[in-house]
Amino acid sequence: MILELTGSGEAFLLARVLFGVILTFMGLNHLTNAEDMIGYSQAKGIPAAGVLVPATGFQLLAGGLGIAIGAFPVVAAGAIAVFLLVATPTMHDFWAVPEDQQQSEMTNFLKNVALLGGALAFLALGSVEWPYAVGVGLF
Repeated sequence: MILELTGSGEAFLLARVLFGVILTFMGLNHLTNAEDMIGYSQAKGIPAAGVLVPATGFQLLAGGLGIAIGAFPVVAAGAIAVFLLVATPTMHDFWAVPEDQQQSEMTNFLKNVALLGGALAFLALGSVEWPYAVGVGLF
Protein backbone atom coordinates (compact mmCIF):
# COMPACT_ATOMS: atom_id res chain seq x y z
CA MET A 1 0.00 0.00 0.00
CA ILE A 2 1.52 3.30 -1.11
CA LEU A 3 -1.14 5.64 0.27
CA GLU A 4 -2.94 5.43 3.56
CA LEU A 5 -6.19 7.25 4.32
CA THR A 6 -5.98 7.17 8.12
CA GLY A 7 -7.45 10.16 9.90
CA SER A 8 -9.49 11.30 6.91
CA GLY A 9 -11.91 8.40 6.57
CA GLU A 10 -14.99 10.51 7.20
CA ALA A 11 -14.00 13.13 4.61
CA PHE A 12 -13.24 10.39 2.08
CA LEU A 13 -16.63 8.78 2.81
CA LEU A 14 -18.41 12.11 2.30
CA ALA A 15 -16.53 12.66 -0.98
CA ARG A 16 -17.47 9.17 -2.18
CA VAL A 17 -21.12 9.59 -1.27
CA LEU A 18 -21.45 13.05 -2.82
CA PHE A 19 -19.67 12.00 -6.00
CA GLY A 20 -21.52 8.70 -6.23
CA VAL A 21 -24.96 10.20 -5.62
CA ILE A 22 -24.47 12.75 -8.41
CA LEU A 23 -23.51 9.99 -10.85
CA THR A 24 -26.35 7.75 -9.67
CA PHE A 25 -28.78 10.60 -10.25
CA MET A 26 -27.32 11.13 -13.73
CA GLY A 27 -27.86 7.44 -14.47
CA LEU A 28 -31.45 7.56 -13.21
CA ASN A 29 -32.01 10.65 -15.35
CA HIS A 30 -30.79 8.72 -18.41
CA LEU A 31 -33.30 5.99 -17.66
CA THR A 32 -36.33 8.05 -16.61
CA ASN A 33 -35.91 10.63 -19.39
CA ALA A 34 -34.75 8.15 -21.99
CA GLU A 35 -36.88 9.54 -24.82
CA ASP A 36 -35.45 13.04 -24.42
CA MET A 37 -31.92 11.70 -24.00
CA ILE A 38 -32.27 9.48 -27.07
CA GLY A 39 -33.52 12.40 -29.14
CA TYR A 40 -30.64 14.60 -27.98
CA SER A 41 -28.15 11.81 -28.70
CA GLN A 42 -29.60 11.27 -32.17
CA ALA A 43 -29.33 15.00 -32.85
CA LYS A 44 -25.64 14.74 -31.94
CA GLY A 45 -25.22 11.90 -34.47
CA ILE A 46 -24.81 9.08 -31.94
CA PRO A 47 -25.49 5.71 -33.62
CA ALA A 48 -27.82 3.27 -31.83
CA ALA A 49 -28.87 5.95 -29.35
CA GLY A 50 -31.89 3.83 -28.37
CA VAL A 51 -29.50 1.20 -27.02
CA LEU A 52 -26.65 3.40 -25.83
CA VAL A 53 -28.70 5.81 -23.71
CA PRO A 54 -30.15 3.09 -21.44
CA ALA A 55 -26.80 1.25 -21.41
CA THR A 56 -24.94 4.37 -20.30
CA GLY A 57 -27.70 5.05 -17.78
CA PHE A 58 -27.01 1.69 -16.15
CA GLN A 59 -23.26 2.34 -16.44
CA LEU A 60 -23.62 5.62 -14.53
CA LEU A 61 -26.01 4.08 -12.01
CA ALA A 62 -23.74 1.12 -11.25
CA GLY A 63 -20.57 3.21 -11.23
CA GLY A 64 -22.06 5.85 -8.96
CA LEU A 65 -23.43 3.30 -6.50
CA GLY A 66 -20.15 1.38 -6.53
CA ILE A 67 -18.16 4.47 -5.63
CA ALA A 68 -20.66 5.62 -2.99
CA ILE A 69 -20.74 2.32 -1.12
CA GLY A 70 -17.18 1.23 -1.84
CA ALA A 71 -17.95 -1.84 -3.92
CA PHE A 72 -15.67 -2.80 -6.81
CA PRO A 73 -14.13 0.69 -6.80
CA VAL A 74 -11.75 0.11 -9.71
CA VAL A 75 -14.54 -1.20 -11.92
CA ALA A 76 -16.96 1.52 -10.76
CA ALA A 77 -14.53 4.42 -11.21
CA GLY A 78 -13.27 2.94 -14.48
CA ALA A 79 -16.83 2.71 -15.84
CA ILE A 80 -17.43 6.34 -14.96
CA ALA A 81 -14.11 7.46 -16.47
CA VAL A 82 -14.78 5.60 -19.74
CA PHE A 83 -18.28 7.08 -19.97
CA LEU A 84 -16.98 10.61 -19.41
CA LEU A 85 -14.04 10.20 -21.81
CA VAL A 86 -16.44 9.25 -24.60
CA ALA A 87 -19.52 11.32 -23.77
CA THR A 88 -17.84 14.64 -22.99
CA PRO A 89 -16.41 15.51 -26.43
CA THR A 90 -19.21 13.83 -28.39
CA MET A 91 -22.22 15.18 -26.49
CA HIS A 92 -20.93 18.56 -25.34
CA ASP A 93 -18.96 19.77 -28.36
CA PHE A 94 -19.36 23.48 -27.59
CA TRP A 95 -16.97 24.37 -30.41
CA ALA A 96 -19.30 22.88 -33.04
CA VAL A 97 -22.72 24.21 -32.00
CA PRO A 98 -24.51 27.46 -32.85
CA GLU A 99 -23.49 30.45 -30.77
CA ASP A 100 -26.70 30.46 -28.71
CA GLN A 101 -25.89 26.91 -27.48
CA GLN A 102 -22.17 27.34 -26.86
CA GLN A 103 -22.37 28.52 -23.23
CA SER A 104 -24.65 25.66 -22.17
CA GLU A 105 -22.53 23.06 -23.94
CA MET A 106 -19.32 24.51 -22.52
CA THR A 107 -20.76 24.40 -19.00
CA ASN A 108 -21.69 20.73 -19.43
CA PHE A 109 -18.31 20.00 -21.02
CA LEU A 110 -16.44 21.56 -18.09
CA LYS A 111 -18.69 19.81 -15.53
CA ASN A 112 -17.87 16.49 -17.17
CA VAL A 113 -14.15 17.26 -17.19
CA ALA A 114 -14.34 17.95 -13.44
CA LEU A 115 -16.25 14.70 -12.91
CA LEU A 116 -13.63 12.88 -14.99
CA GLY A 117 -10.94 14.24 -12.66
CA GLY A 118 -12.86 12.86 -9.69
CA ALA A 119 -13.36 9.49 -11.38
CA LEU A 120 -9.64 9.26 -12.14
CA ALA A 121 -8.80 10.12 -8.53
CA PHE A 122 -11.11 7.36 -7.25
CA LEU A 123 -9.63 5.01 -9.85
CA ALA A 124 -6.12 5.80 -8.60
CA LEU A 125 -7.27 5.10 -5.03
CA GLY A 126 -8.85 1.81 -6.02
CA SER A 127 -5.99 -0.22 -4.60
CA VAL A 128 -6.14 1.52 -1.20
CA GLU A 129 -8.33 0.23 1.61
CA TRP A 130 -11.42 2.44 1.65
CA PRO A 131 -12.75 3.27 5.12
CA TYR A 132 -16.47 2.70 5.66
CA ALA A 133 -16.73 0.65 2.46
CA VAL A 134 -18.69 -2.55 1.99
CA GLY A 135 -15.33 -4.03 1.07
CA VAL A 136 -16.44 -6.02 -1.96
CA GLY A 137 -13.87 -5.92 -4.70
CA LEU A 138 -11.35 -3.91 -2.70
CA PHE A 139 -7.77 -5.07 -3.02
